[in-house]
Amino acid sequence: MRLITAILQPTALDSVQIALAQHGINGMTVSDCSGCGRQSGHREVYRGAEVTIDFIGKIRLEILVADIDAGPVIDVIAQTARTGEVGDGKIWSTAVDEVVRIRTGDRGDDAL
Repeated sequence: MRLITAILQPTALDSVQIALAQHGINGMTVSDCSGCGRQSGHREVYRGAEVTIDFIGKIRLEILVADIDAGPVIDVIAQTARTGEVGDGKIWSTAVDEVVRIRTGDRGDDAL
């Protein structure tokens, strides 16, 4: 099993969710987060004073999938969220050793 984690622009979430649903992926966890990378921060004027915003608002998307589905899920997210601009985000995959569905006690792929 793999945990696919993606950091995305907030504006990309709806289209990524629709694209994943079209590929049969419905279960996901979405969290608001903030951070910086190459995009780094920016300056804004607030009440007449210049303020540096170090962290940019992003969306963290997490999806647990079978090993065979990891590549296609990553491809769908990358193609849908890509604008070609700095700050589009990152996607990574992590191996998962064990999964348990709390309600039923199912383990492994049965818990997906």
